[in-house]
Amino acid sequence: MNPYLDIIIRSAAVYLFMVIALRIFGKKELSQLNTSDVILILLISNSVQNAMVGNNTSLLGGLAAAAVLFTINFTLKKLMFKYKAFSDFIQEKPEILIHNGRLDTKILSKLNITDAELKEAMREHGIEHFKDVKLAMLEIDGNISIISGEKDLKQTHFNRIKTEKI
Repeated sequence: MNPYLDIIIRSAAVYLFMVIALRIFGKKELSQLNTSDVILILLISNSVQNAMVGNNTSLLGGLAAAAVLFTINFTLKKLMFKYKAFSDFIQEKPEILIHNGRLDTKILSKLNITDAELKEAMREHGIEHFKDVKLAMLEIDGNISIISGEKDLKQTHFNRIKTEKI
């Protein structure tokens, strides 16, 4: 088999695997990175690199793998934009966490979002009590957006990326 065709097939398989893995493990994992998550990402990238290029450690082999990944990613984004059903299949939907001051404990439990995480997001948005939240959502990118019930609407962004001390 042509070595570059082999790289194309391997790279596409790894990309597909990563899309499926992220879909299974959920959107929360995209945004909430702690030390162990960063280590996991580094180890995964190192382990799949060999799976993509095999024994070909040449510059051209690496560039071929990167080109395949960029092409697949570009194509998937175009397909997701064009076909809503495909987009719904690939991406999760936003989830309502709080509506008019009421927590959806079932969704919070399903998404493994703790009270502490939710309160942290609220403080980041300048909100102290659950009853003051008109709407809190876990967005498709893994971040929590909050709209307060106040007339002076505060628009802030809470990023769930966390840092831990080693």
